[in-house]
Amino acid sequence: MSSVLRTPASGQGPLMAAQYRPISSHLAIAPPVSVVIPAMNEAENLPYVFKTLPDWIHEVVLVDGNSTDDTVEVARELWPEVKVVEQRGRGKGDALITGFEACTGDIIVMVDADGSADGNEIVSYVSALVSGADFAKGSRFANGGGTDDMTFIRKLGNRALCAVVNRKFGARYTDLCYGYNAFWRHCLDKIDLDCTGFEVETLMNIRVVKAGLKVQEIPSHEYLRIHGTSNLRAVRDGFRVLKVILKERSNRRVLRRQAQHTPMLDSFQGEVS
Repeated sequence: MSSVLRTPASGQGPLMAAQYRPISSHLAIAPPVSVVIPAMNEAENLPYVFKTLPDWIHEVVLVDGNSTDDTVEVARELWPEVKVVEQRGRGKGDALITGFEACTGDIIVMVDADGSADGNEIVSYVSALVSGADFAKGSRFANGGGTDDMTFIRKLGNRALCAVVNRKFGARYTDLCYGYNAFWRHCLDKIDLDCTGFEVETLMNIRVVKAGLKVQEIPSHEYLRIHGTSNLRAVRDGFRVLKVILKERSNRRVLRRQAQHTPMLDSFQGEVS
């Protein structure tokens, strides 16, 4: 069994073998992994979600969005050690930010609660991170990925918005609006999330590029939601995503202008003194 990697931020020597957590016959890790699951009225779907979660993860953080069904009770029955936190705010962005703050692991994985994500893929995300990536970004359109749950309009919109982000921010993404991602905890200090809705994934994808973090796309297959209906609204949320892109682009221009003027100001002040 090969040993894999301390956390990049630790700055310490290799950990003892006893501290490693076996993942497969050829992979073991030391960093604890937290899985964040935002959920609102997903009691029927949680059995499918938890069934695929690997038993080697450090903790599951369920962010409850004021559910009126048995979401919390079902989660505790399925995973007795689950950490349940109440969501602040109402949108998915609020839920994820709440969940991230509650995590104690060095690696954080985002998983939707509708049964569309396969927890068995987590090993691929974690492998990318311990191999050197800062942010492991799920993609339904990378080679080996796929989706059973996107209409033609949503695919077209996702492709168009992805092209805009790639052009404006120098990214090389094949997918933009997908909620299955993983990253080192230290990334949160550099991307400073501050949005409330479904556009949170787009904001994360843009800010990791702006922060100069190393991103690796992970092929992922999105399955159909098993029970219930999605809160996603293609047109409404598409405009919210576009608004985030334009705002981040505008902020980038402001910072660039400030950087251009700062040396001139320092030089001027130096001459005066």
